[in-house]
Amino acid sequence: MDMGVLSLIILVAVIVLGFVRKTNVGLLAIAAAAILAYATGAFTGKEVIKGFSSSLFMTLLGVTLLFGVIQANGCLEIVMKKLVKAFGKQVWLIPILMYVVGWVMSAIGPGCVPTLAFVAALAIPLAHETGYNPIMLMIIGDLATYSGRWSPISPEGILVSKLMGEQGFTGVLTPMIINTGIGSIILAVIAFIFYKGYKVKGGASFTETSEVKKLEGKHIIALVGILAMLAGVIFLKMDVGLASFIVAAVLIILGICDQKTAMKGVPWNTLVLVCGVGVLMNLVISTGGIDLLANIMASVMSPKTAAPIAGICAGCMSWFSSTMGVVLPTLLPTVGTIVEKVGGSVSAVEIISTIGIISSCAGFSPASTVGAIIMGAYEGDAEFAKQKTSNALFIELFAVSVFCVLFLALLALVGVFGIIG
Repeated sequence: MDMGVLSLIILVAVIVLGFVRKTNVGLLAIAAAAILAYATGAFTGKEVIKGFSSSLFMTLLGVTLLFGVIQANGCLEIVMKKLVKAFGKQVWLIPILMYVVGWVMSAIGPGCVPTLAFVAALAIPLAHETGYNPIMLMIIGDLATYSGRWSPISPEGILVSKLMGEQGFTGVLTPMIINTGIGSIILAVIAFIFYKGYKVKGGASFTETSEVKKLEGKHIIALVGILAMLAGVIFLKMDVGLASFIVAAVLIILGICDQKTAMKGVPWNTLVLVCGVGVLMNLVISTGGIDLLANIMASVMSPKTAAPIAGICAGCMSWFSSTMGVVLPTLLPTVGTIVEKVGGSVSAVEIISTIGIISSCAGFSPASTVGAIIMGAYEGDAEFAKQKTSNALFIELFAVSVFCVLFLALLALVGVFGIIG
């Protein structure tokens, strides 16, 4: 059997097995890469290990460690709650504020997944205080993270920059943020209309019923640390991972948080997932498997359908796997070949924007992280849990996921994600 075909079959098998057995796909990918190497004799152990990107691991570790420190410190939570409280009397601003908070929290470093939990934590009390549907608030806040997650200092943005840079594409993140932002705002407006947010006149004032802690010295120091990291990256051109390590170390030495708590905040599972999949993907690429996949996709694409087809593939994959850990490492390496083969007006930015937003929104499925967080937050509230059964909520969220995938594919078909490219 051709090595490229064999490597692709192994990749698919690893993804399916990880989903069925609820096992970290990164661990399975490393094991599969080792088996492929030793069973065929086509690769040495050193060549397998070379696929583990130490630079990506260090960057992701630095960024997530810093925001583990920040999260343990609690400064961002206080700032955001103060912001919400300040606008609490203007009930019409709350959905907009949820979007802004979701975008900013995702973009300034921690990325999408940690922000999702924060959005859910804010949405439940806000729903009680204002009368808005909590699912609507969570969907709007989560949609914002799907645009903010592509910032240059977030784990997802770092991964996209690396994967696209290897194909010779640079400067893709800013247009990607804008394009995905257009899609997420349109969906947020649809969610607002569907859940009849325009009928809400407001309940009790959030400013009167919610107590928020005051910012202390340790919180201010942590906020200065974030600004210092951003300044180092933007003005001094420092590597974002190393800049994050420096700031995290200084903050820990200053005692602004508990070191053990900060270390627990590092998403080790995600780091192993992303870098582990990279080990197998390195072999898939070197055997021609990715070129084969790209050529298969390109054979059914035209300049008009390239983005929507890539997006639907991403959405279907995301229903059964992780956007960051599986979808991006698998599909983004195909973009260069697709652009070359399809030609015409299709651009790399258009394709990656479509892949990014559709695979993210597919996560509203209850079988995925986002959907599970929404279900957990909703059913964890005694009052809201009485209003909707688990089965009804499951079906609703899966329907939201399917609608988002199909609607965004339609937007891609008419060229919305190629506006900035």
